[in-house]
Order: sequence, then structure tokens, then C-alpha cells
Amino acid sequence: MAAATISKTSWADDVDELDQPKIEDYVDENGIRITIEYAINDEGKKVKITRKIKRTLQKSVVEHTVAERKKWAKFGKERGNKEGPDRATTTVGENVTLKISAGNKSSEPEVTPEQNIKTELAKAGAGKVVCRLCKGDHFTAKCPYKDSLAGLETADLPPTDDAADPPAPAASGATGGKYVPPSMRGGASRPGESMGRPGGSREDLPTLRVTNISEDTQESDLRELFGTFGRVARVYVGRDRETGIGKGFAFVSFDERAIAQRAMEKLNGKGYDNLILSVQWSQPRPDGR
Repeated sequence: MAAATISKTSWADDVDELDQPKIEDYVDENGIRITIEYAINDEGKKVKITRKIKRTLQKSVVEHTVAERKKWAKFGKERGNKEGPDRATTTVGENVTLKISAGNKSSEPEVTPEQNIKTELAKAGAGKVVCRLCKGDHFTAKCPYKDSLAGLETADLPPTDDAADPPAPAASGATGGKYVPPSMRGGASRPGESMGRPGGSREDLPTLRVTNISEDTQESDLRELFGTFGRVARVYVGRDRETGIGKGFAFVSFDERAIAQRAMEKLNGKGYDNLILSVQWSQPRPDGR
């Protein structure tokens, strides 16, 4: 008698298939799609899952190629089915937008033209690039110390015939490398003049003293007021040192005396900021300051 052979099955065949009803999917009278599923939870109990989906028409602007793709006929095993995704094989979720930023890419630093020139010189055997000022590994034109070390690039040159001439005598006050103004150097014809105004200093400018102004008046306000008559050289408003509040007076200087005279005639006694201005010529102090 032949012994009956019992074939061993795989462990996967021992899994009992769940006798579950099919998924119910229908649309009720309100247009809401209801999907009923059955599953086993973590506690081993059979549960019923009901999903209610309400469709809302939402218009959006997409690319032309995306709109054309939605009109394609289905192919393969989906050939002949109705439009739209098949819920038996497709799960519809939220749209996920993929944003690609340039910062995520590992980009190598760009090679500068200076590095290209150094590389070509090294390949040609021309040697190393050395600055003539600080002897650094860069070009002389791009030396960070070219302002402080200017003139040292000719220090190593051999002396010329002009160097044999005796140097010019320095001024009597130039001792120990001290700076000497041009007006005090040897050979100067006359003392230097002020750079503020040709023919005199800023103290010689025609200046008007404006009083009875409000404490909120700013320099820009007076410059705008007096600037209608001509160019205003400077404006000073007297203020308290501690609080910064105006003291009620100011000085306005012009480049030309005729413009200052016309401004004084027009603005003296004029109402400004609910006050009556008093514009007179500025008088020097008795102590000369």
C-alpha cells in the first residue's frame, strides 16, 4: 500500500482569507458619494469604514499640455472605461506641488578670470604671480595694501642720474617727518587761501539773524524759506544742549550780499508758523567770536 504523501504548504498559504463583502460605492440623492469598506483594526476586530465625499467644482488654470493630457483616451487594461480615475484601482489625494530651488544643488564656485590667468601661467612655466608691493600671491593692481604701500614698487630700481642731484632743502619747520602745509614750504609765494569761498573764509559770508521763530523750526524749513531768493550757503538753528529744543533764533548765510539784502527786505515782519519773523543783519560779538 502506497503511503499517502502530504505536501507541505508555504506559510503564506496558511493565511486565511477574510470573508469580507465587496466595497460599496454609490451616490445618494444629494450628490454625495458614499464608500463603505470593511477592515480589521489593530485589536483584531472587524470594523466598518464609511467615507462620504462631496464633490465641488473648482476651476483652475493649468498648462496647455496638462489640459490636453486629460482628454486622451484610456489605453491598455483601462481601454473603454469611462473618463476619470477608477476608484477600484486609483486613490485620489491632494495635489502635491514640487518646488525645486537652486539652493539645494551642490554648485561648485565659479572660477574667476584671475585664477584662469594664474593657471595658464603655471602651465606655461612662467612662474608664480607675485605682487610688487607686498610680495603676495596676487596681481599688483589688486593689492589690498596699494594705498598704504604706494611708491614702494620702484624702491628696488637702480638709481638714475637725477638721483645724484642733492635734494632740495626742507622747510625750517619740517623736522622729524612732520607734515608741512604748502603755504609754509620752501618756495611758497603766499599763504594759502580758504577752500570754502574764493577770496575769504566762511566767516565773511553775509549772514542774517532770524529771531522769533518757533522751537519746532528745522534747518530744512529755513533753507526752503530763504532758498527762494538765492543759494543759501548754510543755516544754523540755536538749540538747547540738553533738550535739543530750539531757542527761537537762527542764522542764515548767503553767497552774495545782494541776495541776503533782498531776503531781509521781503521776510522781515512776515508771518511764519503763527509768528512774526524778525530778520536783521548778524552783528559780530564784542569779543570777536
